[in-house]
Amino acid sequence: MITRKVTPSESGKRLHRYLRILMPNIPLGQIYKMIDQGRVRINGKRKKQDYELNAGDELAIHIEEAAYQEASVGQKKLKFIGVSADIDVVHEDSELLVVNKPVGMLTHPDQAQSRDTLIGRVHAYLYRNDQLDSALFQPATANRLDRNTSGLVLIGKTAGMLHQLNQWIQKRELEKYYMTLVEGRLSGEGTIEGSLVRDEKSNRTLVVASRKREDAEEERPGEKEATTRYHALQTGRTHSLVEIELISGRTHQIRTHLQSIGHPLLGDIKYGGHAMGTINHQLLHAWRMVMPDGREFNAPLPLLFRQTLDRLGLQLN
Repeated sequence: MITRKVTPSESGKRLHRYLRILMPNIPLGQIYKMIDQGRVRINGKRKKQDYELNAGDELAIHIEEAAYQEASVGQKKLKFIGVSADIDVVHEDSELLVVNKPVGMLTHPDQAQSRDTLIGRVHAYLYRNDQLDSALFQPATANRLDRNTSGLVLIGKTAGMLHQLNQWIQKRELEKYYMTLVEGRLSGEGTIEGSLVRDEKSNRTLVVASRKREDAEEERPGEKEATTRYHALQTGRTHSLVEIELISGRTHQIRTHLQSIGHPLLGDIKYGGHAMGTINHQLLHAWRMVMPDGREFNAPLPLLFRQTLDRLGLQLN
């Protein structure tokens, strides 16, 4: 018999998924069978496969010793040698961490860079504060920002919170607001609705031309509907300060949609914008988020953004 106590960060994880990670060498069908046969008990009682675990639950697993091998991830001591733990914490509680990502940092590793990323720093921060208490669940981001987009990123410190965040985003119940500078004189408010398609070869997102209602049911391969709302806060001589509400969350959505109406983001060379001095990337900042439970988080504009506002004679009231 194998016994294990559920840690706080594992709380909210489904039983069958938890066992799948704990015992990767056992087929999922066999795990379901073990649960159905009562060979997995929680606090001495049988539970269904989709039972949500709670911190402190005691698991007792009856299994043939030869069939079980401890998950290799569980045998490794978490180490973050050489990884910076320097993050800008906007909010933190036992389940949720909200950080302000700087420009130039990847949210997650890619093929070119795997060490100094936001999620790597978050894990190092939590580890050094004795908050990584499980090898079976790693805190993860619910939203991600492009390398050169700054601002708020939400991290679920527990499986339950991460699931809740993902549900809010999927159902579009989490309000996400961005601040940006666009080229040209944009005024008033508006909504941009244009389906998007990714071109992986060029790493660009393209706006798909609208179609007649009778043709809309036949979705093109890779096509995803997208909605962006904008509110021009100040209109200058050559540029405008704009607040964006991101209704859907597609890759490069804001950058593509604003380009499609003739107002590319300042510095966004990939999507029709022009550099200004040393600014050769989009000035885009995820500055405000409102949770369905009423909590609101804000991240101040970065120094470069504020300096550019002054240079253009604009200001955020």
